[in-house]
Amino acid sequence: MNIKFKLSIILLLIIVLISIFAPVFSNYNPLEIQKGKQFLPPSMIHYFGTDEFGRDVFSRTLYAGRISLLAGLVAVIVSALVGVPLGLISGYYGKIIDTCIMRTMDSLLAFPALLLALSIVAVLGPSSLNAMIAVSIVSIPNFARISRASILTQKEKDYVDAAVSIGASDKRVIFFTILPNCIGPILVQITIAVAFAILVEAALSFLGLGTQPPDASWGAMLFSGRGYLRVAWWYAFFPGLFITLVILTLNIISEEIRDKLDPTTVT
Repeated sequence: MNIKFKLSIILLLIIVLISIFAPVFSNYNPLEIQKGKQFLPPSMIHYFGTDEFGRDVFSRTLYAGRISLLAGLVAVIVSALVGVPLGLISGYYGKIIDTCIMRTMDSLLAFPALLLALSIVAVLGPSSLNAMIAVSIVSIPNFARISRASILTQKEKDYVDAAVSIGASDKRVIFFTILPNCIGPILVQITIAVAFAILVEAALSFLGLGTQPPDASWGAMLFSGRGYLRVAWWYAFFPGLFITLVILTLNIISEEIRDKLDPTTVT
């Protein structure tokens, strides 16, 4: 376990913990408007400065982390719970079932992920919940394809034939016999998918289709701060920094997991 991986784990845990316990680390209400304190630079009083309404950017960044991280986590959980069983069933049964499921997944993959997410949110309406739904839908095909590829390499092995020969049901063979041996690639995909989901949610919020004012998410703060870069660089810098750090740490973690599960991988 290298030092880069350890530092990534520590940094990610710090960001997650300070977001979860934002009221403990923040002295200001993230929605509180303070007249006369607009665009104050970072200081010991306002660590990340203030915005155009005098709101504390540090507080808003921490509270925004709750929404952004939750959006990524919920989206991945939902997409994995739907995509993994679909992929396993598709790969195990094959034939017409495989064709129907995978052509549906291919149809979703035919659209760029962000464009598909934008279309879904445009239909459902802008909100953080609908952004989570959109990100979940666009992430399903990746889980389905990964789990299908994994089960195709496993279902012909002797331990599967042994389970079938003793009368195990298809459900037991798929989810209790084969799935544990397919978990490696799925774990790697989960870490990648969380990073992707956070990035897409931030993009949707940046475009005004995710979290709505006055609530804060990292993407929404980037959108609000982009018009004040010359007078208040800190407004957009710190939310952008948190997005970058989370994406970077998750990518490093996914690479380390991949290398541990597949020692032959060359990095």
